[in-house]
Amino acid sequence: MSLIDTIKNRYSVRSYLDKEVENEKLMQILEAGQYAPSAVNFQSWHFIVIREKENHDKFSAIYHRDWFNKAPIYIVICADHNKSWKRAEDGKDHADIDAAITTDHMTLQATDLGLGTCWVCNFDVQKCRDYFMLPDHIEPIAILSLGYPDHEKQPAKKRNSVDEIVHWEKF
Repeated sequence: MSLIDTIKNRYSVRSYLDKEVENEKLMQILEAGQYAPSAVNFQSWHFIVIREKENHDKFSAIYHRDWFNKAPIYIVICADHNKSWKRAEDGKDHADIDAAITTDHMTLQATDLGLGTCWVCNFDVQKCRDYFMLPDHIEPIAILSLGYPDHEKQPAKKRNSVDEIVHWEKF
């Protein structure tokens, strides 16, 4: 599949088939995250993978949605604020941007492998911190649910036109 086809085929999956994700595919997805660009190449991220049934059941309480509980795998993308680059001019910490870029790389790799993801940010951050006993400098940014999508429940994709979002030479 071409890159643009992968991008166009990606959607937020909220219905998964009851099918195990092969370890080789999971490792390819994590590798795509590993190779994502980051500010000053500081790679200020950590990935926590949850796939064991007992951990899965406990962890799913962090985001209460029926569809979320049915995803076979969760990947928690964390930002390391001790390692991230901070812009000198205004102190902007790029840890969240780095985490977003690596998350997107993983979503696209998953799509290319025939898997689906949903990028979840509306979760109980404190419960997540507590669950993993995260130190203060490690921030959970997003959770990717991961599995084989039930394409029969794929929503229609809505996008703004290029004319609405592209500005030439001025805003």
